[in-house]
Amino acid sequence: MQRSITCPSLIGARRALPLAVVIGVCLMTLAITPAAAADGDQPLQPYQKVGGEVAGSLKCIGSDTMNNLVALWVEGFKKSYPGVREGIEGKGSASAPPALTEGTATFGPMSRDWKPSEIDAFKQKHGYPPAVVPVAIDMLAVFVHKDNPLTSLSLEQVDAIFSKNRTGGGKSDIRTWGDLGLEGEWKNRPISLYGRNATSGTYGYFKENALFKGDFKPTVKEQPGSSAVVQAVASDIAGIGYSGLGYSTADVRAVPLSLKTGDDPVPTEAQFAYSGDYPLARFLYLSVNHKPGSALDPLRREFLRYVLSADGQADVKKDGYLPLTGAVAKKSLDGVGAGAR
Repeated sequence: MQRSITCPSLIGARRALPLAVVIGVCLMTLAITPAAAADGDQPLQPYQKVGGEVAGSLKCIGSDTMNNLVALWVEGFKKSYPGVREGIEGKGSASAPPALTEGTATFGPMSRDWKPSEIDAFKQKHGYPPAVVPVAIDMLAVFVHKDNPLTSLSLEQVDAIFSKNRTGGGKSDIRTWGDLGLEGEWKNRPISLYGRNATSGTYGYFKENALFKGDFKPTVKEQPGSSAVVQAVASDIAGIGYSGLGYSTADVRAVPLSLKTGDDPVPTEAQFAYSGDYPLARFLYLSVNHKPGSALDPLRREFLRYVLSADGQADVKKDGYLPLTGAVAKKSLDGVGAGAR
């Protein structure tokens, strides 16, 4: 799959390929040494407003997971360019490719990479592939109610909880909290499952990486957004659900995860996303219609510069996600011709 920025497609390759390895391969693909990506070696710079007219309609259609984050970016961007008009629709990552293909969106926020069929449709319309720009790192969390005593899960167990296929190798279905070793009042308590719908990039990522490409059980209660999943688990003591870590609240708890049964469980802490130890770390993207070799218009160029500046990445941290390194941010901008002025 050819595209303007090649390294992001690696993030969805396999669960066994840690994010740290993906970033390392991405750096090599972009001719950056790992040392150059270290914090402090190539720090992110504050956004600098440009002269001239930056105005127009900034329409973002795509990931619900990124809805709040995109709103923060737009709010920060409009402090420099108050004449910009915005529209944000978080319908799910599946809504981004058709919106960009048909020209009804300026950017397509996505929590997954493009599918081959989506790229083909875009190329048929425009003659070149979409540009996919990594803009943040997310840790996809498995949440339980705050009063649930469960200490950890392996992906094999997660698969046996959520999937009807058990492609991950589980020997038996997991239906009650007792099946996970909980005792007392929890032993016979049925597990209530919550998740996203099929238009969600989070749904697709979880299916690919936590369910080993298996199918969800029909008992999973599909929710319209990431926040709704967390709220459902928070109100159901027997509930379990998955969502981006940025939607965590005090009423739920993210369960430490291990890649394999018997491995040490890894908590949802930033250091373990960067190291690659957390098994469900992923990039978040902004997709854009950029013809290779051409210049972006001022609105799209400056918005990407803001997103990948120190200010935009501070918004990433504010919303509970993890910022990119300065080196990756720089090369991401260079890939769409929005780099150094």
